[in-house]
Amino acid sequence: MHNAMPQSYRYMVTSPHYLASQVGSGILQQGGNAVDASVAISAALAVVYPHMTGLGGDSFFMIYSAKEGKVAGLNGSGRAAAAAHPGLFLQGGASRMPDRGVQSALTVPGMVDAWWEAWSAYGSGRLAWADLLKPALRYAEDGMPISRNLHAWMVRDEKLLRANPALHGLYFESSTDTLKPEGAKLTQPMLAKSLRAIMAGGRDAFYNGALMKAIVEAVRRDGGFLAEQDFAAHRSEWVEPLTTAYRGLIVCQMPPNSQGFALLMMLNMLEKIELSRIPRHSAAFYHLMAEVVKRAFRYRDQHLTDPAFHEIPLDELLSDDTAEALVRDILGSTSSQANGFTSVPSGQDTAYAAVVDEEGNAVSFIQSLYYDFGSAYVAGETGIILQNRGSYFSLEETHPNVLAPGKRTFHTLMPGMALKEGKPFLLMGTQGGEGQPQTQLSIITGIVDYGCTIQEAIALPRWVYGRTWGEDCDRLRLENRNLGNAAERLKKCGHQVEIVAEWDGIMGQAQGIRLGEGGILSGAADPRGDGLAIGG
Repeated sequence: MHNAMPQSYRYMVTSPHYLASQVGSGILQQGGNAVDASVAISAALAVVYPHMTGLGGDSFFMIYSAKEGKVAGLNGSGRAAAAAHPGLFLQGGASRMPDRGVQSALTVPGMVDAWWEAWSAYGSGRLAWADLLKPALRYAEDGMPISRNLHAWMVRDEKLLRANPALHGLYFESSTDTLKPEGAKLTQPMLAKSLRAIMAGGRDAFYNGALMKAIVEAVRRDGGFLAEQDFAAHRSEWVEPLTTAYRGLIVCQMPPNSQGFALLMMLNMLEKIELSRIPRHSAAFYHLMAEVVKRAFRYRDQHLTDPAFHEIPLDELLSDDTAEALVRDILGSTSSQANGFTSVPSGQDTAYAAVVDEEGNAVSFIQSLYYDFGSAYVAGETGIILQNRGSYFSLEETHPNVLAPGKRTFHTLMPGMALKEGKPFLLMGTQGGEGQPQTQLSIITGIVDYGCTIQEAIALPRWVYGRTWGEDCDRLRLENRNLGNAAERLKKCGHQVEIVAEWDGIMGQAQGIRLGEGGILSGAADPRGDGLAIGG
């Protein structure tokens, strides 16, 4: 499982699907800039990676403008329906939000508006809006091969796909009523019609036009809560990224409602430890990572939600004093023993991509339906699978992430960027819920502390601590490479260790771009997925 690491002095594109990467490269060759390419890649992923992302989901963009010399964040997450409140579910005897179905789809999809905002603010002006969506339309209308990763999730989710008539019609052979095989042509005519409407009408087609009305009418008919006013009120939000210093780099993350600050807390702790003296494949390394992650997640789970509804003490959480106290706790008298913690279960299905263009603009972006195939609900004849991001809300009145009208939920999406001397040095991100900050931690430390290239850092044996829905305890999962006796030593320390395959999909699919001396660009795609890095 080894990928080539392309290098270039002009541009670099990487995404979790080879067709989407080719789309981005093509946009740059046509004269578009990194933002144009990112919108086109995002739209293509919404077609070719439908189990991970789609028009019914959210997205976050982190954009470095070479002209302005600064980084801007764009929060493209949707808010809960105005009609949504805990009583809708509690009165029926529910103890938590539904995982799937139309009632789990109670947040407005934010991605299309994020495309429009990013393109309007930072697009090159050389390419028309419709040009950016043409490749996605082509794959929806003319079809594309079912990829390895998509097919694996089709097999896993066969019951879900079979239960929804629209999804059943797409993913099953009509003659045999069996799942289409890997490599079979998948066409999505209803989705193509929706893309055509967005190409012609821009973001307003999705939030105010006939397409919006078709989505809302279907949701209302099927017992959901999204309404016309919810779509009409939606706007993405430009935000200033959070930052911390790590061994000469400035690491940038999205502010809440993103979980990005959890990674910054982890880096603040590791900044105080000579990590390079701890062998990367040792039990000591994995133990330290797990304990750092637990402490950051404890604060994340205590505070993270929409900051418009709950005060989040970011200055305190990211302070040197907090890092010092947490490191003292880790290195204290029980430093060899696992610290008990129960994390919040999360979904794990996401698509991350990155672009750097010839002018020096850089975009790190990520998008998701939350679970695999989101809510597993298609809105009428639009071909749009709606996200189930709203299922992450709590129904507990005192919980910071309690469901409320117009509220954005705790969000796992967190595109990453690190600066060196004020300019982009590293763009990185990954699929996964709990795994996103942990994999970014693995990539950053792999490069900075262990001297890896970007491809080597992404290919390092990974760990992921936490759980997904349906699991009764937190596990420390380790890929079965170069472990030696590390797993047994970790078990003796009290960790709930689970050994997974050498290149296991539970570790997500990471992508990255490193900008080196003299302007050289190195790109990487995760061998665990269907991705491709392309330089030009």
